[in-house]
Amino acid sequence: MSEVVLGVVGAGTMGAGIAQLGCAAGMRTLMHDPVADALHRGGEAVEGGLSRWVKKGRTDAGAHQRLELAGDLEALAPCELVIEAAPERPQLKRELFARLSEICREGAVLATNTSSIPVTSLARAARRPENVVGMHFFNPPPLMKLLEVIRAEQTGEAALALACEVGRAMDKRVIRAADGPGFLVNRCGRPFGAEALRLLQERIAGHEEIDRICRMGGGFRMGPFELMDLVGIDVGFEVAQSFTELSFGEPRWKPSPIQARMVAAGRLGRKAGRGFYEYSREGPHRTPDPDPPAVGAGNARAATILGAGPLAGDLRRRARAAGVEVLDGPPAEVVIDAGLAPAADPPGGAPLAVLCAAGSLAARGQPEAVGFHLLPPLADCRLVELTKLPDTSPAAAEAAESFFAGLGFEHIWVGDAPGLVLGRIACQLVNEACFAVGEGVGGEADVDLGMTLGLNHPRGPFAWLEAIGVEHVCTLLDALWRERREERYRTAPVLLRRAMLAGWRPPT
Repeated sequence: MSEVVLGVVGAGTMGAGIAQLGCAAGMRTLMHDPVADALHRGGEAVEGGLSRWVKKGRTDAGAHQRLELAGDLEALAPCELVIEAAPERPQLKRELFARLSEICREGAVLATNTSSIPVTSLARAARRPENVVGMHFFNPPPLMKLLEVIRAEQTGEAALALACEVGRAMDKRVIRAADGPGFLVNRCGRPFGAEALRLLQERIAGHEEIDRICRMGGGFRMGPFELMDLVGIDVGFEVAQSFTELSFGEPRWKPSPIQARMVAAGRLGRKAGRGFYEYSREGPHRTPDPDPPAVGAGNARAATILGAGPLAGDLRRRARAAGVEVLDGPPAEVVIDAGLAPAADPPGGAPLAVLCAAGSLAARGQPEAVGFHLLPPLADCRLVELTKLPDTSPAAAEAAESFFAGLGFEHIWVGDAPGLVLGRIACQLVNEACFAVGEGVGGEADVDLGMTLGLNHPRGPFAWLEAIGVEHVCTLLDALWRERREERYRTAPVLLRRAMLAGWRPPT
């Protein structure tokens, strides 16, 4: 795109990264920062990044010559596209757009890299609001493959098309989103942290256990509390407050009192040396995840596995692969009820483990049993969550541990709740994505692309939905609603309709 002249306002990490992308894509790139030292440092960062890319063959040797440092904002007058990467202060960005409207040519497109401020509220400051668009790069821009292009209420087709074209020229996967709290990616990613905080508040599990379950059970690179510490607990708290304000109190997005207490205590995460984890001492902030037991390490040689659906089918296949004889009835050493609806008459005489999807273990009325939860596909899973009640027999607990160890699963004991830990988090991710799609914020493919490329999730919400099964997701959400009676657990209309078309009906 050598014909496009690109302007970048702000020479920090984001601005310098965007300028590097512009130069590498063949664009004459003018970078401005009102602080001279910051502009100089940003220029050095761009030069260093381009040098590394030239050595790797990712750009041509002339990329360096395409960068121009602009000491004055007026120097951006020739630009056809200006991307602001200024601090996240709405009034500052509005003032920038007002000034750039005076400086740049009439058809110039003004883009904001904001990750949280409504683009519509910024566009009104421009003389030609139809030329304003959101271009949300993910940090660090040279490495992250995603670009989220946000259409404000005023954005015209020409501005939208140029933003997408420039993003593709920068070798980004471009997704489109409508304006709104968190746009598409950050909105759909909110339950990862929000539901983890609720689980911690309910004392279902500790923060280290929740993080381990997400890593080993769900394939996430980082648990939600590690992520909150990395981003900054104060930053997450401010974002949660912003979501609540912009949505007029949507219950799914309420801040957590845990966040408020952590911020009040100065426990802000890595930058403060202490958040949910301690970072001041030498060595890693957490213990390494254990290796799961070897397949076949358990004692069970015959098991009855009840139920239909993806999870029950996966468990049968994994059990057979581990050398366990899978029976339809007695005699068995352990009975695994993996059905969404409790089995009407499970075989007696053997320890019982039941899936906690249609309700908590307490709600199932089987106090002697062990509760468990897993999410398919089991090929990616290394951990099973177990729960028990005061009346659960030690023999059932030991049998459940042994059976799942034989299938190669590490185990963690957690508190009792529908979906236990990972089930709640994953199903809330699916639910939020369905709310977003139903409200026209974005499409299913863009949601999944955004979550995997923008947030490094192992799969997107709609891929989770496909793997888990719509019946499992809706059964679990319905159980949370029935046992919690909170609006945060209401099922998205798009998801509910999808389930009903598949023949699912809420349990009565």
